[in-house]
Amino acid sequence: LMRPLQGCRGRGVVVGTVTLCLAAGWALQTPGGVSLVVPQPNINATVAQNILLSVEYSCRGVATIEWKHVSSWGTTSIVEWRSGHYVNISTVYKDRVTTFENGSIQLRNVGMRDAGYYFVTVTEEHGTNAYGTIVVNVYEIIYEDLHFVAILFTFLAAVSAILICFMWLCNKSLHLFQKKTTHKLTASTTEEIELETTEC
Repeated sequence: LMRPLQGCRGRGVVVGTVTLCLAAGWALQTPGGVSLVVPQPNINATVAQNILLSVEYSCRGVATIEWKHVSSWGTTSIVEWRSGHYVNISTVYKDRVTTFENGSIQLRNVGMRDAGYYFVTVTEEHGTNAYGTIVVNVYEIIYEDLHFVAILFTFLAAVSAILICFMWLCNKSLHLFQKKTTHKLTASTTEEIELETTEC
């Protein structure tokens, strides 16, 4: 009487374990969302530099990645692609954007208008979304100011050199003048002494 109960109980544990494993397997295969990581949310760049807008996404199904740029000039769609299927780059960015499998993009030859917010949306085929934002600051190298500073520095260096030469010449002239004056004084003192001697 006890043995059949133990057998049923043993079968129940086995059936329960198999059911649990099947449920876990089914849960893993069911669309469960998408995750997105943005390792560098702020990027500082200078004009004409290439920048990498780096992200890393993971999902169970096939994902669609879309990048948009938002600035004071408006919102622009940059690129949209479906992993392994197509890449649709906006005509404005046609020769400037490279896409990567992990969802990142490289933007070449940035200008002042490229500053702003970059939004990435990763959409899984079952409709789950993940969003990320990267802020890009673009700084202009002001060559005119650097040129002006270089010219001013050169001018000041030249003026300083001229002043140093002028001071050296003045010092030499003063030294020569003092020598002549001392010589004349010595000569006139000698003449006076001779006159005094002759007068006596």
